[in-house]
Amino acid sequence: MSDTDEVDVLLERVREGEVRLHKLDEHTDAATAATVRRRLLAAETGADLETVAAYGFDPEQAADANIENMLGGAQVPMGVVGPIELDTGGAAPPETYLPLATTEGALVASVNRGCAAIRAGGGATARVLKNAMTRAPVFRVADVGEAAEMAAWVREHVDELAAAAEATTSHGTLQEATPYVVGDSVFVRFAYDTKDAMGMNMATIATQEAAELLEAETPAELVALSGNLCTDKKPAAVNAVEGRGRTVSADVTLSRETVADVLKTTPEAIAEANTRKNLVGSAKAGSLGFNAHAANTVAAAFLATGQDIAQVVEGANAITTVDVRDDGATLYASLTIASLEVGTVGGGTKLPTQAEALDVVGVRGGGDPPGANADALAEVITTAALGGELSLLGALASSNLASAHEELGR
Repeated sequence: MSDTDEVDVLLERVREGEVRLHKLDEHTDAATAATVRRRLLAAETGADLETVAAYGFDPEQAADANIENMLGGAQVPMGVVGPIELDTGGAAPPETYLPLATTEGALVASVNRGCAAIRAGGGATARVLKNAMTRAPVFRVADVGEAAEMAAWVREHVDELAAAAEATTSHGTLQEATPYVVGDSVFVRFAYDTKDAMGMNMATIATQEAAELLEAETPAELVALSGNLCTDKKPAAVNAVEGRGRTVSADVTLSRETVADVLKTTPEAIAEANTRKNLVGSAKAGSLGFNAHAANTVAAAFLATGQDIAQVVEGANAITTVDVRDDGATLYASLTIASLEVGTVGGGTKLPTQAEALDVVGVRGGGDPPGANADALAEVITTAALGGELSLLGALASSNLASAHEELGR
C-alpha cells in the first residue's frame, strides 16, 4: 500500500468512527498520523495547513515525548540578542548570545539596546542564588491534632523522606521538606536540586515515593500529589518569596555618559521611572512582579530554547531596582527573578530548533559539574531581561516608547 493509499484508508476509518483521531498513532507512524489529521481538518474547516506541515523535527520523537494528537509544527520568528557580557564569577561564559523567539516587533531591538548599554558598562554580574524545584502534595488528616503530629514527623524525618525520594532518580536531591497546616489539610512542600533538568517530572516522581512513606508512617492520607502550594504555572506569593527553579539576580553599573549615549536619557529619569512605575505602580496594582516587562524576554527565551512556556508565569516574579550613585555619575540597576524554571536536558530541549538555540548559548545538554549549564542559561536569560528593563525604562524616560513601536512594531 502506498503512503497516499494508507492516508486515504485511515482518513475514511476516522470519518466512519472506526479509529479515533487521537488513536491514529496506534495504527501508523507519527508522520502519517499527522498527515491524516491535517487532511481531516482541511476538509472540515477549509484551512490550508501546508505551512503547519513544514516542520523540521523528528515526528516520532515529538509524538513520543512532546505532543499528543500531533498536527505539525508552529513557527515563530527567532532573533538574537548580544553579545551579552558577564563577569567570570558565575556559571555563564563571559560573552555569549541569546536567541529569542517572538512575534512582538521591537522586543529584540529593545533587549539588544539594553545589552549594548550593559556592554558599554563593562558587563553585568549574574548569579544563581538558589536552585529548588518544588512539588507540594496535600494530605487529609482527621483534625488539627493529627496535622500537628504529621508536621512534626516531617520535620524530624527529612533524611528518610530524602532517601525515599532520591531512590527514584540518579540526579535529583531533596533539599527541603516543609509542612504547612490548614485545618485538616497538611501540605508538604518538597524542594529538589534537579541539576541541568528543569525537573518538574523528576520532582513529581520523587515526591510520589515520599508521599507513600508519609502515608505509611503518619495518619495522613494523600489527596493530591500537587496541592498548588508548589506552585506550578500560576501566580503565587510563595514562589516570589521562597523561589522555585532558579532564583537569579543580575546587576550592572552604567556611567552617566553611557546612559545618555545608549539609552538617550539620564540616570535620574530612569530611577524615577522605575520607582513610580515598577515599584509604586506595581504595589498599587497588587502585582507579584515589580518590573517593567521581564516576562517578555523570559517568554521569548523559553520559546527559543525549549523550556516549558507556561512557566513564564513564575518567570514574571521579578523585581527591578535602580539607584543613582556617585553623586549622579553612575546608574546602578538590578533584576532579580525569584522563580526561573529552566533546563538544558529533557523536554523541549531535545527538539532540533531548540537544541540549536541552546548551542548558540553554549549550554546544550548536561553541564560539568551537573547543573552548570542550567545555571548558565538562567544567568544569561536574567541578564538579557535586565537589558530589556533598562531599554524600556530608557524609552519611557525619554518619551520615545510610542515612536519605537510605530517604527518597529508594525
